[in-house]
Amino acid sequence: MTKPATHAPLLDVRNLAKSFAGLNAVDGMSIALARGELTGLIGPNGAGKTTLFNLIAGSLKPDAGSIRLGGTDLTAIGPERRLRAGLGRTFQIPRPFGEMTVLENVLTAVQNQTGERMFANLYAFSRIAAEERRSVEKARAILDFLSLSRLENEPARVLSGGQRKLLELARVMITDPQVILLDEPAAGVNPALLDLIIDRIAEINRRGMTILLIEHNMEMIQRLCARVVVMAQGKLLAEGAPADIARDAGVVGAYLGDAA
Repeated sequence: MTKPATHAPLLDVRNLAKSFAGLNAVDGMSIALARGELTGLIGPNGAGKTTLFNLIAGSLKPDAGSIRLGGTDLTAIGPERRLRAGLGRTFQIPRPFGEMTVLENVLTAVQNQTGERMFANLYAFSRIAAEERRSVEKARAILDFLSLSRLENEPARVLSGGQRKLLELARVMITDPQVILLDEPAAGVNPALLDLIIDRIAEINRRGMTILLIEHNMEMIQRLCARVVVMAQGKLLAEGAPADIARDAGVVGAYLGDAA
């Protein structure tokens, strides 16, 4: 388990708010992650966790608040530019390109390729070819790291639920993000593959990656996270070490209310 870093926040989210038809899905929520931190985000169903992720990633526009990454204000820009700035995310339900190979799926996420520019193909053949070779080598290294190498030439539609989660992670890793938002990587994954996913997330974090993790699997949260942030009704309810959060009366009450 990686201890939180102590320097200034890399990701600084302040007073975010978002309402839908008068319902405050996120209501003045703030969260900050130091470089190298792996933080868990939990809460009962309907707490606003996914809406918060969508606001941070840029697929939703906040009604109020700010989002800064490494001092750069991301609040007003879209998800593509946030990805280029170093903010990547996975989704709870992966949607790979089913008829493309696993390797091709990873390569679709590569950013800022010379060949994407209109006239580059007329004069930069060697540069484009070299970039493509480097991208393929990098994608294969990532697939090897995630134990997907043997499937690189298979169509993505044959992957199990857990393997699709790993492919989703590979697509984010190839963009070289500064921060990864992981949305329920344990959901729908069999126990054997879950151990691999937990191990790979821990290793990515050990290499210096900053991660914010939404997860309902509390064993996974306890194994990975030194700090847990709890949301309820769109707001911050509590934060602290996993063991302390598990004993917090307000947190227990929020979950029991959700289950009732």
